[in-house]
Amino acid sequence: MKTNKIRIFYWVATGIFALMMLMDAIGGITHEATGVAVIKHLGYPEYVLTIFGVAKLLGAIAILQPKFQTIKEWAYAGFAINFIGAFCSRAAVGDPIGELIPPVVALLIMFVPYYAWKRFEAAKETSHRLAAI
Repeated sequence: MKTNKIRIFYWVATGIFALMMLMDAIGGITHEATGVAVIKHLGYPEYVLTIFGVAKLLGAIAILQPKFQTIKEWAYAGFAINFIGAFCSRAAVGDPIGELIPPVVALLIMFVPYYAWKRFEAAKETSHRLAAI
């Protein structure tokens, strides 16, 4: 029963985070106006929106798939690098503290499905070991 609760928590947290990244990816790929303004404000060329958007799209797919664990791990690492980079970029251009908080919050949100995934995998492993006895 504990495994079912962990499974539900894992899939809900992962689904919500993947949806957030998917929406951000679409905004980047389509060069949504707000994203263009932010990228220009930070001093990056506009084409990075497409690169970041495609990377987020692939990352969202990677965290939703259950088979390739290393790819999933790298996707979470990529998201972490993205959020840390966003924080550093905003700090580098002198943005106020209110603009520095969202990337940190996004990083903290990302750790919820990551933690849930690790708990789910551990619960599955324990369940398999107990079933083998």
